[in-house]
Amino acid sequence: MARTTKQPRPPHPTARGWPGHGGGMVGYVDPAPEWRGTSVQVCGLWPFGAGAGTPMVGVPLGRDLDSGATVCCDPVSWFMRTGLLANPSMFVLGRPGLGKSTVVRRMALGLSGYGVHPLIFGDLKPDYVDLIRAIGGQVISLGRGRGNLNVLDPGESLQAAGRLTGDARGRLLAEIHGRRLHMVSALVTILRTAPPTDREETILSTALNVLADRHGSGSGGSGRVPVLGDLVRVIKDAPEAVRSVALDRGDMNRYRDITEDLEASLTALLGEGRLGGTFAQPTTEAMKLDRPVCFDVSGIDDSEVLLQAAALLSCWSYGFGAVAAAHALADAGLEPQRNYFLVMDELWRVLQAGRGLVDRVNALTRLDRQRGVGLAMITHSIDDLLALPTEEDRTKAKGFVERAGMVICGGLPPVEMPQLAQVVELTEAEKRLLVDWSTPPAWDATNGRRADPPGLGNFLIKVGSRPGIPLHVDLTAAELEVNNTNKRWNK
Repeated sequence: MARTTKQPRPPHPTARGWPGHGGGMVGYVDPAPEWRGTSVQVCGLWPFGAGAGTPMVGVPLGRDLDSGATVCCDPVSWFMRTGLLANPSMFVLGRPGLGKSTVVRRMALGLSGYGVHPLIFGDLKPDYVDLIRAIGGQVISLGRGRGNLNVLDPGESLQAAGRLTGDARGRLLAEIHGRRLHMVSALVTILRTAPPTDREETILSTALNVLADRHGSGSGGSGRVPVLGDLVRVIKDAPEAVRSVALDRGDMNRYRDITEDLEASLTALLGEGRLGGTFAQPTTEAMKLDRPVCFDVSGIDDSEVLLQAAALLSCWSYGFGAVAAAHALADAGLEPQRNYFLVMDELWRVLQAGRGLVDRVNALTRLDRQRGVGLAMITHSIDDLLALPTEEDRTKAKGFVERAGMVICGGLPPVEMPQLAQVVELTEAEKRLLVDWSTPPAWDATNGRRADPPGLGNFLIKVGSRPGIPLHVDLTAAELEVNNTNKRWNK
């Protein structure tokens, strides 16, 4: 019987795997190892280095989920340094708990390092207070028994107007008047859930002019910043200018009938109504413009929906007015030019507080690109904008998203996709990605707790019709400590 000779096994596998019995072709070829580094560090490896497929300009947010490359992004840098955006603004959408505030906090932190001051106009949870304190900013607390914000207080604008001359002074004084009228009308809208009539707005505008004359710094003026109680007093005094626009036809009884509803609404803002006296008392702490600022309104309970909406809108108006004053002084050469990153969180709370408030927010957010201001608007879903009572308001609210330089989306439910696709160009793959990220978290049997949601920290950056950039936001240990929103549960 012939014996077969066993072939010796080669010392190394071939390009197709180990030959012979038990061997075979490798079905999967491991990818070559990759390393990332700066051009200074890896320049000696050329031509084996490859550049990243995403812009490397702006605040480092995390890693690309497709390539693993670092993603740098913020609306200010992408507008100023790359020209990728038509205006320095962004709209952030995503389900609660997936990290919308986290990605905005990362941008605020990075921009502060670039010399751009973050301004948080209303922090309800609070999400930004610890960060602003950690970078040496100012935190202003508002709410019942915590602090007041006088809606007739122009803040830095009045002092700025005193330092200006000519047309610049006139423009700033006109802006002060417009913001006062805007805020009083907005508070009346929130209280009534309907805007004031055209006649009432005209009466308010004229009464505010009379009030400015009475409390101006010139001869005959008190020099004191007026409060809402002073505005009510002007309407009660019935000066000739106010009676003229009220069209009372020389009849005082007719004047009282015309102004009764308006007077009642303003009186309700003085401390006894649903909105309390938070906006009718002198401002507790003035906002500073040379550092990051956060308005902390977390002391207002979630059950006080109207008060929350009024606080947010008041902070936005006061903050935008202060920024306008800073730029007016910079244009006149009286102050250095400063850039700001404005954050408007929980946008839906204001939009749904009353009919017509979309116009108020719309007037606030139409900033010129030349003003050196970046803007971030944050809400949960596109449904927040489409749940408004009138078609006119819904169309204007969708315009917030359409005008944004970039849209950043977190996990969103499937029912959101048709509405979102109307304002943001999404491929089918991008839609599936957003829906997958909104999947509820599973139960972690090993650790006996709920696992992290699959979409936690994942976002899709969309700029116009360009393909979206999917990324995961990575936080440092220091950020995890500052961004800890469950401190009350930690022992």
